[in-house]
Amino acid sequence: MNGLKNAGSALIARLTVALQMHPKRVTAAVAALLLTGGSGAFAVASLGPDPADLPVRTLTESVASLADGHELADLTDLQSFSLYRSETTRANDTAESLLQRLGIADPQAAAYMRASDAVRQNVLGPAGRLVSAETTSDHQLSKLIVRWAPDEDGTFRRLTLERVDGKLSTKIDSGKLTASPRLAGGVIRSSFFAATDAADIPDSVSMQMADILQGELDFRRGLRKGDRFAVVYESLEADGEPLRAGRVLSTEFHNSGKVHQALWFQDEGKKGAYYSLDGKSKRQAYLNYPVEFSRISSNFAMRLHPIQKTWRAHLGTDFAAPTGTKVRTVGDGVVSFAGVQNGYGNVIFIEHANQHTTVYAHLSRVDVRQGQRVDQGDIVGAVGSTGWATGPHLHFEFRVKGQQQDPLSIAQAADTAKPISKASRPTFEKLAAQMRVELNAGTQSFAMASTR
Repeated sequence: MNGLKNAGSALIARLTVALQMHPKRVTAAVAALLLTGGSGAFAVASLGPDPADLPVRTLTESVASLADGHELADLTDLQSFSLYRSETTRANDTAESLLQRLGIADPQAAAYMRASDAVRQNVLGPAGRLVSAETTSDHQLSKLIVRWAPDEDGTFRRLTLERVDGKLSTKIDSGKLTASPRLAGGVIRSSFFAATDAADIPDSVSMQMADILQGELDFRRGLRKGDRFAVVYESLEADGEPLRAGRVLSTEFHNSGKVHQALWFQDEGKKGAYYSLDGKSKRQAYLNYPVEFSRISSNFAMRLHPIQKTWRAHLGTDFAAPTGTKVRTVGDGVVSFAGVQNGYGNVIFIEHANQHTTVYAHLSRVDVRQGQRVDQGDIVGAVGSTGWATGPHLHFEFRVKGQQQDPLSIAQAADTAKPISKASRPTFEKLAAQMRVELNAGTQSFAMASTR
């Protein structure tokens, strides 16, 4: 009996010590006991020594250093590396802002760029130019390359700013653009141009699609929600970097259950043109619009003249666009006048077949001369506000035998383009079959992706 009492006393003493030293653990054990009391079986917290109270023994063992046999300079060299980053120039760029976006902290390079005429003219002024930079591990500039394609001649310009033996230098050279095909597409949700923007299709490609299919589709009012399209176009690259888009190679449009297709093909010894995939010419006598990415600010109708403040017939169509926007000829022809003329300001007259004349007025710049032959789509000048103009826009007229007619109501008659020659027909058929597969896959995949 005394032994049992002694054991009980010892147990109580141990419980008391445990409660004092580990109140939270004992409380948790009691709570668990109360919660599981109705089950007929429960676990009791261990009253053994707390692991935290057990003695700790530290073992130390020598390990050979990885730096043995190397000089400190060698180890420093092993840590050096280069960083690469690309950016696009902005119109308001300074040397500091551009370098900051490239992750470069180099006051010497910034000062050099500010002082260099070549850098100021070709890097810090223009917007949208591709910039690639190589830096050291401590964010000092090693090399900066800027590429751009100023003309439509298939070449690009390359500015290289490089640090050699601690000194910065600049050179400019040229290279040839390489073209690679790119497939894109989308689904109409609100408008064609909203869909192409959502699909990251360049504006120049969107406008080409509208021009190619203008005789079949009204891209402003004739499209429906759910219409889908695909396009294969050239991506023009410099040193493997895409600079801009080139020509549309083929396109397909599903509009209200009807399929419209077009393919670029150049018959040997002749000008290239667009054809349907069964070989019919897509060329129209005139383009619908002489200015890309613009809106009609005044139609062919009676209006209150903005300067003379009198009601009179407006014998043309005005296209509102920023100064400098490119103006293109809507058809093949010969420049009959290029210069300044009364209220027209800087103006161009182009004579076409069938006694048709087109007029392009209020230009800020004239890029053609009298007597020059132009092809449909050629750039002839730029939008401005010269002459009797209250703001930048293009005044466009279409005349038939000297009489102005509504440009937007002129029937877009098919041009007299010659059909594909018999000798070139097998080549065309092979290309058309390939494009059918690509375009069909494109429209299906992009339509499925848009529903996810």
